[in-house]
Amino acid sequence: MRQPQPRGPLGEDLLAALREVPGTPAAESRAAALPDAARAAVSRADGVLTDDDVQLSLLLLHALHYQGVDGVEDRWESDPELLRTREILSDALEAQLRAELPTDTVPGTPQSVADALFAMAAADDGPSLARHLSGRADAGQAREFLQLKSVYQLMEGDPHTWGIPRLAGRAKAGLIEIQIDEYGGGNAARMHATLFAAGMREAGLDDAYGSAVDRVPAEWLAGVNTVSMFGLHRRLRGAVVGHLAMYEMTSSVPSKFLARGFHRLGLPAAAAFYDEHVEADAAHEQIAARDMAGGLVVEDPAVAADVFFGARCVLHLDALAARHALARWEAGESALRPVPAGSSRPGAAELVR
Repeated sequence: MRQPQPRGPLGEDLLAALREVPGTPAAESRAAALPDAARAAVSRADGVLTDDDVQLSLLLLHALHYQGVDGVEDRWESDPELLRTREILSDALEAQLRAELPTDTVPGTPQSVADALFAMAAADDGPSLARHLSGRADAGQAREFLQLKSVYQLMEGDPHTWGIPRLAGRAKAGLIEIQIDEYGGGNAARMHATLFAAGMREAGLDDAYGSAVDRVPAEWLAGVNTVSMFGLHRRLRGAVVGHLAMYEMTSSVPSKFLARGFHRLGLPAAAAFYDEHVEADAAHEQIAARDMAGGLVVEDPAVAADVFFGARCVLHLDALAARHALARWEAGESALRPVPAGSSRPGAAELVR
């Protein structure tokens, strides 16, 4: 990921540490101060879901476990002070989500789990960005939508893939079956992240991972951080399964509206990404709900409540992000953050070629 601009004291301290060489006195001194800086950031925040300093800092810490951060040595990934800092922020994120979401009664067969998840999805009444993009959005809003989604879509599949070695049996087989499609069935050109990148280029946007991070607000980063948090913690294996199940179950219909909107706006490559999800996710939803989530509840009842927690997080955080963007657009404003002062990058993560 490209190094972003910090959004507060924690981000400033974290980036200053990451620019040092691990193991040197300067690096150790800066890293040792980070857990206290994280506690202070959480204390300052009026809710961590919408706090830019907390969410960007957590995104950076998570990025160390994926493909890294430009200019940052890979050895930082296992630094104990950074791991402690990550856990402080993750604990605060998880605590707020659990406080805001109900605890579901857990049924105990694969089909009853699937039925409960489908009922949860059907009862969701959150705002629909897909319908807005389908018929009302202009080209500028469509480009903003691609940038807002890019933080997740350009690594689509990776956070959920952390769940594979944490599962067994029917749940593991179901997760692998879904992930095979996410990665193009072994064809790099058909990987979902690759298809999304093509849509960004078509819209005149930079498709490098992290190119839009400086413009993406906390409300959108929170969803990415939540699924990374689930994937990186074995104790949250139920949540990562529930998250993926609900993600698949609520993707096909919105993808149809999004594809229609991008076709309407003359962006066929972006539309193709969502056309792909109309078919793929419709096929996946039964596997995700019954075989993966239902199978896990039967095989590992101790994590059953977390399956429903992870599923509810999808709906909750999608609604948070959608409300943010729609409110800005309805006010005639951009849903993106302003270009950071001193940034040398093109505005709105635009491609300069």
